[in-house]
Amino acid sequence: MLAKAIAADPWNAACHYNIATSYQALGRPEDAVRHFKDAIAFGARQNSAEKITLQNPVIANCIDRIERRWPLPVPSDELFPRSTLSAIAGDLFLRCALETVPLRGVPLERFLTPLRAALTGHVHSNVFDETTIDPDLIALLLAVAQQCFINEYVFAQSEQESQKANQLRDHLLRKSRTGERISSPLLAAVAAHFPLHALPEAPPLLAREWPNSTAALVRQQLIEPLQESEDRARIPLLTSVDDAVSLAVMRQYEENPYPRWTINPLAVFAGDRKMGAAASGSSQAVRDILLAGCGSGQHAFDAAQHYPSAQILAVDVSLPSLAYARRKTREAGLSNVEYAQADILKLGTIGRRFDRIEAVGVLHHLAEPEQGWRALLSLLRPQGEMRVGLYSETARRGVVAARALIAERGYRPTAEDIRKCRQEILRGYDEPRWSRLIEFADFYSMSGCRDLLFNVMEHRFTIPRIRSFLDDQNLAFLGFEIDPSLIERFQQRFPGAAALTNLDHWQAFEAENPQTFRHMYVYSVRKA
Repeated sequence: MLAKAIAADPWNAACHYNIATSYQALGRPEDAVRHFKDAIAFGARQNSAEKITLQNPVIANCIDRIERRWPLPVPSDELFPRSTLSAIAGDLFLRCALETVPLRGVPLERFLTPLRAALTGHVHSNVFDETTIDPDLIALLLAVAQQCFINEYVFAQSEQESQKANQLRDHLLRKSRTGERISSPLLAAVAAHFPLHALPEAPPLLAREWPNSTAALVRQQLIEPLQESEDRARIPLLTSVDDAVSLAVMRQYEENPYPRWTINPLAVFAGDRKMGAAASGSSQAVRDILLAGCGSGQHAFDAAQHYPSAQILAVDVSLPSLAYARRKTREAGLSNVEYAQADILKLGTIGRRFDRIEAVGVLHHLAEPEQGWRALLSLLRPQGEMRVGLYSETARRGVVAARALIAERGYRPTAEDIRKCRQEILRGYDEPRWSRLIEFADFYSMSGCRDLLFNVMEHRFTIPRIRSFLDDQNLAFLGFEIDPSLIERFQQRFPGAAALTNLDHWQAFEAENPQTFRHMYVYSVRKA
């Protein structure tokens, strides 16, 4: 019956989850994994992975014990006795989630951090007799290693865990140089602390034959990053990048490409369509689209899905981000997206015009945002539309407080200092100034946290500032993109369709509801 339901409604996350649990009970793990991962993809917007993971009574009990002792740590042998560790390792959904999406939230981070330490200690204790390690524990460790790569090793670790991880890494490197066999648990324990492609022995590791159980990890941490590295030389340079701020931003996103997304956006789009949130169709009048500051390509997938007949030029200053985007686009078989390196401020030299331009999350990182905005408008054809995303001064008070803390403590934008800063915030996460901050998804990955809190340049806007620019440029405001529940509340306060494009009304609404634009002001305008 579930199979029939999925045939009729292929994007139903609940049906995929239910049939996966049935397959798991029937002893068909491969079928269960396939449907668990579909359930995660189609429910990505609803954070289904986190919600379902927290429903596991064994995990919930571990989290409860951690919370009751916090901030004191629970000893590993007390928190993870053999029976508990075996039960966690047998949770097939957890393993699928760890391999697929970043698991966010304070409770899950507090659980996964000591779990990684416990598994690392287990491998360290059995490094010379790895045949004694249970296969389910190895599978769990492989999944944890993939999760750590996804969040870019944002979890804190003790000095003791770091020492063990360093020793395991050195042991792996020695084996690689001597040609000795490297076991799956050793590879996974190292990969849970260091990206394999960054090791000096990465090419020899890739040349080895690995068991099927490690295939996903090897692809994630060796094959794909090395492909991206080779791909950078193939990305065309449309303009030079020599503005001081542009260079600083470029260095940031070259060190930490953002965002490092995992779920295919086409699957998320399908899930949105199931929820009634996706666009109903595309505009045939839109022939040429410019994505200014496309990052790692997630935005390009969205545009390609909404405008399948358009030609899309996606530009960014960061070559690693563009290489990631190119690989993902190639894997998805999208053929209408062209990637290039360019500085927004110099795009006027390329001699092209566009029906639609999208600059979401980029203008506020320029030294002078309005200057960049004007430069993009000069490329827009008459009656063309521009989609813009800008930070809200009102909604980012927690970010401002965190940036003040960073300046006060002297935290640098390094992995070590980002971890320290996060831990300081997490220790006081119930304080009012941090309560909204830890709700940001970006807080739970290294590149996301750097973009959120450590950005080299950040401007925040107000609705009056936006309105002033629109009036100056004679642009028609077409409306905000915002959660339907907020639209409903706004319309109760300001009835009528005309109110939706009245910026005075939105200014009043934001003053009454400061978190209205907690992500960004995202809106569209039309050129005269």
